[in-house]
Amino acid sequence: MNTHLQHQINHWLNKDPDPKTRAQLQALIDSNNETELAARFAGRLAFGTAGLRGEVGVGPMAMNRLVIRQTTAGLGAYLLEQINNAAERGVVIGYDGRHDSYDFAHDAASVLTAMGINVYLTHKVAATPLVAFGVKHLNAAAGIVVTASHNPPQYNGYKVYWENGAQIIPPHDSGIAAQITRAATQAIPFLALDDAIAQQKLNWLQDDFYQAYRQGIFDVKELQYRNGQDKVSLAYTAMHGVGADMAETVLKDAGFTQVYSVAAQREPDGDFPTVNFPNPEEKGAMDLVIAEAKKHKATLACANDPDADRFAVAVRTPDGEYKMLTGDQVGVLLGHYLLSHAPKNQQLNGTTIVSSSLLSKIASEFGAQSYTTLTGFKWLMNVGISQHQQDNQFLFAYEEALGYTIGNLVWDKDGLSAIVAFAQLTAELAANGQTIWDRLEQIYRQHGFHLNAQVSIALKPDTPNIGEFLRENPPLTIGEFAVVSSDDLKSLQRTCADGSKHSIDLPSSDVLIYALANGARVIVRPSGTEPKIKCYYEIVETMTNTDTWASAQERAEQAMAAFISSHQASLPN
Repeated sequence: MNTHLQHQINHWLNKDPDPKTRAQLQALIDSNNETELAARFAGRLAFGTAGLRGEVGVGPMAMNRLVIRQTTAGLGAYLLEQINNAAERGVVIGYDGRHDSYDFAHDAASVLTAMGINVYLTHKVAATPLVAFGVKHLNAAAGIVVTASHNPPQYNGYKVYWENGAQIIPPHDSGIAAQITRAATQAIPFLALDDAIAQQKLNWLQDDFYQAYRQGIFDVKELQYRNGQDKVSLAYTAMHGVGADMAETVLKDAGFTQVYSVAAQREPDGDFPTVNFPNPEEKGAMDLVIAEAKKHKATLACANDPDADRFAVAVRTPDGEYKMLTGDQVGVLLGHYLLSHAPKNQQLNGTTIVSSSLLSKIASEFGAQSYTTLTGFKWLMNVGISQHQQDNQFLFAYEEALGYTIGNLVWDKDGLSAIVAFAQLTAELAANGQTIWDRLEQIYRQHGFHLNAQVSIALKPDTPNIGEFLRENPPLTIGEFAVVSSDDLKSLQRTCADGSKHSIDLPSSDVLIYALANGARVIVRPSGTEPKIKCYYEIVETMTNTDTWASAQERAEQAMAAFISSHQASLPN
């Protein structure tokens, strides 16, 4: 074993507070597994705008108690440097039901309190939206939630909220990362929680905090439209996560009494024993809740992901089966519903560049202002906060990956308020003798049948850089349709078919967007590290008077297949 690696390992062993990971590391040393050891000490788990996320394991490339302590020391130093009275305002900390989350959250609290920073620590597991809520509710300097959301069981994560209650964005990510690098070379301050309580640095967030969030949802004026609750029943799954207690409670508060939870998935379980992948978007993940819905002939089969910041739903069809709605379909349904009730001074809504363009068209119908951001709720919420004014208040935002936020109770995606809003939309329709499918068809008939698809394309290792190729060879047509405009988010410039150029007001990103003559769209996100690209496609088909939903969908799917095929054929290989 080389001397540098040996030094790194010894340094780590001397600092690691966890006997479990020390034993794992010693086992690798004893077996002389230098390849594995070198991989585990090849660098450091990168801290970015999403915080940390990775597999739980040994060394600086994994999630473990020493990484958590070093990360927290770096975050604490950055907060003290950047925010006046950060120590007094404190940090809210919550955690999910994964195996290591309790220890990681408590370690973070011990580090911050040792640095003189007040901590508000949840006394039990908490849904991610509660932590975002807590930052605003308690006027804290920041928030930390220990969660890996819908990732596999071997993962965990560490997500940070800034003082505005939204996820961090640049330059805070790089500023915190620099402080973490510094902290990793120093002794990490640590205060036992009993001592932190004695020094009045640790405040337990007891049930009254959870009730404050519950009351907050009840009071959100966007969720006050109560009509037809008795006509709606729903099956629900927390997917072995932390959402069940609060989801069932807020649904009951809103008047929904026919709620049937999947017992096998109701309680937190870090092993996620009944799903291969605890993500509602994955094949099979919704099987148990749909079976529960069929058993009760429920209107909806609803799911939160394990930290309850996402919401997914399957809706009963006229033939008694259940069909999943896409994230875009839920987003436009909620947007239409909320805008139809919103006062004129509260209609600001947003979505991301890769989500359906349909919400912006619906917003125009209502005379409302829409904004579009880069992918991610960190952008959706920070822009929403910046544009939120007394005469133009924030109403709603969504992204296609099952994330929705309603009103300004929480400046992040919130699967708990989303389930209430969607149930209320369903109830309002039922009271008028309509269904979710009727409303979707009405929207499609007015604005066109919008079909969206995402394709990840693996390219040969010797394929030219796709981004550079497309910039040097801008397409004039894609398939049979002319390119109306192309947006290069790297140079932040839009080029129109007539040659005119316009600046784009977004952060720079390696993304290309092509708007086509038929209302279709292609978005290309090249990978800078591997021969791979992600492409997002949108097709818009006009629904004629003679069209049925099925005929319009079939035509759109045929057009989408041809569209994707022709676009991929135009790329170098």
